[in-house]
Amino acid sequence: MRILVVSHTYIVDLNREKLRALTQLSPNIEVTVVVPKLWQPGGVQNQTIVSQPLTEGRFRVIPISNLSQNNQSLLVFGSDLIALLQEFRPQIIHVEQGAKALGYAQLILLNKLLGLKAKNVFFTWWNLPYQVKFPISWLQQYNLQNTDGAIAGNQDGAEVLRQQGYQGIIKVMPQLGVDETRFYSQLQPTLAAQLGIQPEEFVVGFVGRFVPEKGLLTLLSALAQITDIPWKWLLLGRGIVQAELLAKAEENGIKERLILVESVPHDEVPKYINLMNVLVLPSETTYQFKTMTAAGWKEQFGHVLIEAMACQVPVIGSDSGEIPYVIGDAGLIFPEGNVAALENCLRQVMSQPELRAKLKNLGYERAIARYTNQALALQLLDFYQQILGKVLA
Repeated sequence: MRILVVSHTYIVDLNREKLRALTQLSPNIEVTVVVPKLWQPGGVQNQTIVSQPLTEGRFRVIPISNLSQNNQSLLVFGSDLIALLQEFRPQIIHVEQGAKALGYAQLILLNKLLGLKAKNVFFTWWNLPYQVKFPISWLQQYNLQNTDGAIAGNQDGAEVLRQQGYQGIIKVMPQLGVDETRFYSQLQPTLAAQLGIQPEEFVVGFVGRFVPEKGLLTLLSALAQITDIPWKWLLLGRGIVQAELLAKAEENGIKERLILVESVPHDEVPKYINLMNVLVLPSETTYQFKTMTAAGWKEQFGHVLIEAMACQVPVIGSDSGEIPYVIGDAGLIFPEGNVAALENCLRQVMSQPELRAKLKNLGYERAIARYTNQALALQLLDFYQQILGKVLA
């Protein structure tokens, strides 16, 4: 099976583990990854990444010249893509730029013109209803009509595709898995002492952006109600609500219980997660369904949840977007924005050691079974075989 994957995401080597794992499932699988030669992460000027080629047996990464360097919807490739397609002749063309992307239309068209007869697949995270006008509506219709299978990063994304008229095969799975060789349970007594965490203190954790939609003010309000149990709140990240958080914490007399760590190298994150007795993701949807406000937001996945679960740290999440589907029965769910319900969840895990032990085990088992890169590779292979209509020997 020859698989061509196209995405700027795989400029980062750490993000390629799922695709490497895919090649290990059978000696008959070859994966070639197309990445843009030049890319500006986050659209930041003067921070251009120059991609490098890589070959590891049946897995390789090929940088291709590109015309847009900071917008995945407008990302299209130069003529060197044609030579690669003629040489590799993929059976699957998997483009991770969404249903309205020019690059996906480009690959569909080249697939036809070169007579490759490959199956066309795209990935999307988009989980909010939307309306499109000409010419974007025409572009999306062309892409969807020529799609053999779609991958949505969440359940709502699959529903949105149905609303847009796509009736083909949809697989729901995240784009990236968790690396269980990095995220695993490990005691951190030295780091705890450095941060001033006492053995008797229950550590509530958060990892992510300090922005209104992440629900940090709701979590602060819930914690402020818990005065009979010693706790600390460990926050990793930064963002625009930090000053407000500190002011509210001062107002509620809990500022000394906050531990803010603004910058942590990616390979150090597991150490901090392992300090936590529970990780909370209290995301809050901002999308207005009645008015279909384009600027809204809803949690697309919550990758930090599976990182905590792999570390055997219990998780609590709101019911925003994909969070309840990620957690399943392996954690506690509360209605987004509901301070009393979140306080109740926190009190449960703080006061019930047997519940914490149960959630640790359930979360770990769920992360390993569903969300490691090896697990995602198996799901991808099953999806590709379904599209091709045959099982790989």
